[in-house]
Amino acid sequence: MRLTAWVHGRVQGVGFRWWTRSRALELGLTGYAANHADGRVLVVAQGPRESGEQLLRLLQGGATPGRVTKVVADWSEPTEPIVGFSER
Repeated sequence: MRLTAWVHGRVQGVGFRWWTRSRALELGLTGYAANHADGRVLVVAQGPRESGEQLLRLLQGGATPGRVTKVVADWSEPTEPIVGFSER
């Protein structure tokens, strides 16, 4: 599975991408977390659906760095292999 999540709120400059990378690696997921000019962070994670669902719950939970106001998520089949999990 591939989770594509747009994370809204105060999520840049607060360690959010690093935190997301750490959680994703703990769950055995590959992908990346990338800042966007409009202040959102794009999270793309690939791996077992259950692990992706756990990551989504963590992104939506209150224990993230910064302040998440909304997460817009989409599920799809992976289109390309991704090695590791990076911060972009």
